[in-house]
Formats: sequence, C-alpha cells, structure tokens
Amino acid sequence: MTTQPAHEDIELDPFSDVYFNDPLEVYRQLRDHRPVYFNEKYGFYALSRWDDMVEASRDWQTYSSEHGIDLATLCSGKRPEFDSLIMMDPPKHDRLRALVSRVFTPRAIASLEPMIRDVIGGYLDDLGDRTEFDLVQEFSGPFPVEIISRMLGVPAEDRQQIRHWLDIILTREEGQIDYGPESMEKSVLMGTYFYELAVEKRKHPTDDMISRLTQVKVEDDHGNLTRLDDVEIAGFGTLIGGAGAETVTKLVGNAGVLFDRHPDQWQLVLDDRTRIPAAVEEILRYHPPSQYQGRYSTRDVELHGTVLPAGWPVILLTGAATRDERAFEDPDRFDITRPPALSIGLGYGIHSCLGAALARMESRIAIEEFADRYPRYEVDVDGLRRVHMSNVAGYSHVPVRVPQGAP
Repeated sequence: MTTQPAHEDIELDPFSDVYFNDPLEVYRQLRDHRPVYFNEKYGFYALSRWDDMVEASRDWQTYSSEHGIDLATLCSGKRPEFDSLIMMDPPKHDRLRALVSRVFTPRAIASLEPMIRDVIGGYLDDLGDRTEFDLVQEFSGPFPVEIISRMLGVPAEDRQQIRHWLDIILTREEGQIDYGPESMEKSVLMGTYFYELAVEKRKHPTDDMISRLTQVKVEDDHGNLTRLDDVEIAGFGTLIGGAGAETVTKLVGNAGVLFDRHPDQWQLVLDDRTRIPAAVEEILRYHPPSQYQGRYSTRDVELHGTVLPAGWPVILLTGAATRDERAFEDPDRFDITRPPALSIGLGYGIHSCLGAALARMESRIAIEEFADRYPRYEVDVDGLRRVHMSNVAGYSHVPVRVPQGAP
C-alpha cells in the first residue's frame, strides 16, 4: 500500500493558466492514473472519479467542511475566523440550513417566476435591436445578482456592486493561492455591507430574506432558542448573495458557448422548449460552474490501493467526475437528450446548493427568453475570455453577433 501512486509527472495546479483555460486533459489523466492525487506544491489531495466524488460528498464525517472550503484557507492550516453555513458540519449546519431552506422551498421558488422572467426579459429588452453584444457582461452577469439581491433586500442602487466586489474577491493570478490585498479589501467591504444591512433591517424590517432572518429564532448547541446575531446574518447574506450571483452567470455564459459550438443541440431547443430543463442539467454536467469543493480529511481512507491520510485538505473535483467514462457513456459528447442521471453540478450531500432550484429556474428562463429573441446567433471565438477564479469556471466575456436578417 502506498500514499503516492505512479505517474509522478501529472500535475493538477488549480492556480495555473492550464487549469483556468482547460483542465480536461489533466482531469482525464488523474481519473485514469492517479484517482487519489497529492499536490506537493500546495499540500492537498484530490479525488477525480465519479463514485469517489459522490461518496465523499455524502460522507461529511470523513470529509469535513469546518476547516474551510477554499484552498487558501484549507492549505493555511488555520481554522476559518468566522462561521458560515458552508463551513459547518452537523448538527449546527442542519439547524441553520433548515432555517434558511424555508426561503427556498419549491412553492416559494415557483412564486418567484414572474419576477425572474421580468428581470431577465428586461435585460434582453435593453439590448434592443443591437446585432453585437457581450452575453456575459450585458446579460448573464447582471441579471442573477439583481434577482438574488432583490430577494435579500439589497437596495436597487447597490445590487450590481455585489457582483463587482465578487469578481475581485474570487479572481486569482497564475500561481496565486491566497487572497491578494484588493481581494481582502473587497471581502471586508462586502461583509461590512451585509452587516450594516442586517443592522438596518433589524431596526426597519421589510419584506425580504434578511429582514426575516433578523426575526427568527434558532436552537443553539444547548437547546436554547436564540436569535441570529448581525454577524451571522451578514454571513448568510454574503454566502447566498455570492452563490446566487456567480453560479447562474457562469452557467448561462457556458450555455451560450456550448450551443454555438453544437448547433444541432441548439436546434433541438428551438424546436422544443420543453427540452430546456434537460439542457440545463447537461450544461451542469459538461461544464459545471463550480469545479471543485474543498474539504478536510478527518481519518485515514484507503482508495484504489492508496491511503488518503487524516489531517489534509482534500478537493472533490466535480469538473473531473462529471466527465468520468466509468459513469457516463461518451462523456465528452454534449447531448441534451442524455438520459437523466444524478446531478452534482450544483453540489451534492449536505452542502448541495441551497438555491439549486432557483438557479435552475433562472437558467431555464434565461435560455427560453434568449431563444425567443435570438434564435440565430454566433459567438466571436477570438473574443472569448475565461475567468481566472478560485473554484469558479466559465467566461468573463462572450461576444455575440446576430447575423443580418436573422429572425
């Protein structure tokens, strides 16, 4: 039994241009030759096969979130300085998640469809009759943060600022694992903003998520009912606002590129809008916005003849697992008619995305509305730009041209 498999030349560097631009070949090599991979440079393990990813996502006792979920925090060896739902294990995680989940019930999400369609349609209306625009900068970037910020209770004039802060917080230069000075500055600004908003909503509640969080009571570790404090509410706002802004932005941007590259699949959507929910799932499988989830090993685990030891950062490679030929037939084929399967593109296990139903609805409506207005479009491939972000994959720029005379 070993702790380091063969094929030492394979390198997974989540802060390299190779990773930012296209890690699929690295993923394939990991799945085939080093399914339990150790990165000596940063000091983390990685799991890349579907079955291992799914099992680890279920097993929170072994793969803990309490040490952080990003590599900067995990590899520092320091515990996070503040509590956040995404960095908790049960039982505290379960109590707080149950509280926030009330906002994301199927009935609650369904009731939001008119508002969501109005916001999405409004951004497309703003494009008017233009034949050239940027799909991300002018559409998939601004509308998701507008929607989630409305739900949280962020004033209209501040909503897009959340997105601009997030872009800076998440961006990494090649070789940069830690937050840079500007990232730290914007992170403090965003946390402070949501703290001050929580203070204001406690004094003057309105009909929004943050106001409701100031009023509810939760059970603490000793079984006593207590209110969330403003720091905890600020953590919720930052987490939900960030996830709600980034995931759909990248998903819809990825959709625009994928359908341009696979016009036969776009034609299926144009011919039958009921295929769009399945198309969203295939986009999540083929190019998930979140490429990995960070965890921390609490005990030794033997996998594939290798020991993954206790006490180490572990990343669960969603982007590799969803291309695993052991789980999917012809996984590198983009096929919106693919039979339904377990979806992990929005997380899985206790930390599956709270707003998964909301993200799916937003993405479905965005594709529907875009197809109605732009059944024929072309992506300027030379103008494509990918984000260089910590654990977020997709495009910052997707320039689109609508052919003259297109219906």
